[in-house]
Amino acid sequence: MALSLKTAIATYPHTAALKDGSVKPSGIDLEFVEVSPIIGAFRRMVRTLEFDVCEMAITTYLCARANGKEFTAIPVFPVRAWHHGATSYNTKSGVEKPSDLTGKRVGVRAYTVTTGVWARGILASEYGVDWDKTTLVIADEEHVAEYKAPST
Repeated sequence: MALSLKTAIATYPHTAALKDGSVKPSGIDLEFVEVSPIIGAFRRMVRTLEFDVCEMAITTYLCARANGKEFTAIPVFPVRAWHHGATSYNTKSGVEKPSDLTGKRVGVRAYTVTTGVWARGILASEYGVDWDKTTLVIADEEHVAEYKAPST
């Protein structure tokens, strides 16, 4: 009898064969649950442990572990994104270069969203944005309910 694992991963070119069954792990039945967009599965996993296997952003995983969630990451990265293009701005805001964001109000979906974390790091280290002098406007709740973002 095969081990059955409830699994949430997105369909990418490199996961399609696994999801369509043309590649099958020996002794394991993967029961795929479609969650679109896949980030919806992150919150479900960290809040209710709904899946046996779940794709998850690294910052969601790290926040979950820091807040006592008992699951383990494996070193498989279905998506590796280049985060330098993750920022857009209002052309009427007076921002002419990235460092001009210092002192402005900057929107982000949630404080711990991986792309936002990378973008803030890149903007600080490569362009001198001072996040201590900048107001972050959060648009959504964190995946990990117990996480409390710093005051922004």
